[in-house]
Amino acid sequence: MPRIAILGAGITGVTTAYALVQRGYRVTVFERHRYAAMETSFANGGQLSASNAEVWNSRATVLKGLRWMFTRDAPLLMNPRPGWHKYSWIGEFLRQIPHYRSNTIETVRLAIAAREHLFGIAERERIDFDLERRGILHFYATRGEFESALKVNELLRDGGLDRSPVTPDEIRALEPALQGRFHGGFYTPSDSTGDIHKFTRGLARACEAHGVTFRYDTSVESIGADADGRPLIVAQCGGERDADAFDGVVVCAGVGSRAFAAMVGDHVNVYPVKGYSITVSLDDAASREAAPWVSLLDDSAKIVTSRLGADRFRVAGTAELNGFNRDIRADRVEPLVNWTRRHFPGMSTARVVPWAGLRPMLPSMLPKVGRGRRRGVFYNTGHGHLGWTLSAATAESVAEVVAGAGV
Repeated sequence: MPRIAILGAGITGVTTAYALVQRGYRVTVFERHRYAAMETSFANGGQLSASNAEVWNSRATVLKGLRWMFTRDAPLLMNPRPGWHKYSWIGEFLRQIPHYRSNTIETVRLAIAAREHLFGIAERERIDFDLERRGILHFYATRGEFESALKVNELLRDGGLDRSPVTPDEIRALEPALQGRFHGGFYTPSDSTGDIHKFTRGLARACEAHGVTFRYDTSVESIGADADGRPLIVAQCGGERDADAFDGVVVCAGVGSRAFAAMVGDHVNVYPVKGYSITVSLDDAASREAAPWVSLLDDSAKIVTSRLGADRFRVAGTAELNGFNRDIRADRVEPLVNWTRRHFPGMSTARVVPWAGLRPMLPSMLPKVGRGRRRGVFYNTGHGHLGWTLSAATAESVAEVVAGAGV
């Protein structure tokens, strides 16, 4: 039985482990944290959103980013301090602008395929992750914003997504809790939300039941090759170092994937794009009544929301290009809290838990899924802000590539 190592126990690593063990592989997952899903898969926006599949490589987004660069509470913020990784990534990002249309359509198709895989996994393994299949509602305050969104909607529909325009009255009917004045919006009934952390931890337990080995608290120091050319993983746990050869290795290491790829001669230019979230505790009946159940996306503020069960409300957004900085900045959290108060004034924000995570983003905004240059090396990484949305499909894809390579 072939042995496969997976680097990383976030959503992509755990779904990949599941796809491979289902195909008869002996799988070992290396994770530097004590548990699965402790980094980017811990507290994201919660959306399983084909409707948010537009890639960012457009002239309009670049112009907005330039205007926002020196505004501390802007949706997109870049630390201008020189750095080769950051500026090389930006250069590759700009070169992807001509592929904006095709990359968006490809992302939509991948997201649509992923949702059925994920729902199937959850049903088979009986994973409770606060799933809400109530759709996602995008809303726009001005005519100009709405008309720009119409053009994006054409691309999403070309990718196969059923997404319809809605009037202000229809917005209020879809989500009565939402307060504000809107020109219009779009509603995607097939999109959904859930708790990525609960799903990933639940699936990790299911993987263990199927025979997957998880090596937690273990840092992978290098990927080499043994005498037969197989990937050789050198890892450390509790001060003890060991080396073990595998028939294949799949890099699912999030923002750490670039460094691992360099060890085996591949260029996988993942950059850590920081995002923030707050989880609002709905401790009283009035707050639970005032919080929405339909998932929302405010395009101008770049903010998304998810209802996670009866007593939690997740609000997430912003993008920050600031290297591997994981600090939770008050001036980046405050806009999320203020947005919540403005649109849901009856909801208490007395107990709010802030979080920041690093999205592993490739310049094309499409994940790297497939073979590396070296024998036995594979990738499933670089999903950016859509790791939760795309993971179940890319896990199936990379598992098929591994099998097709004869591993």
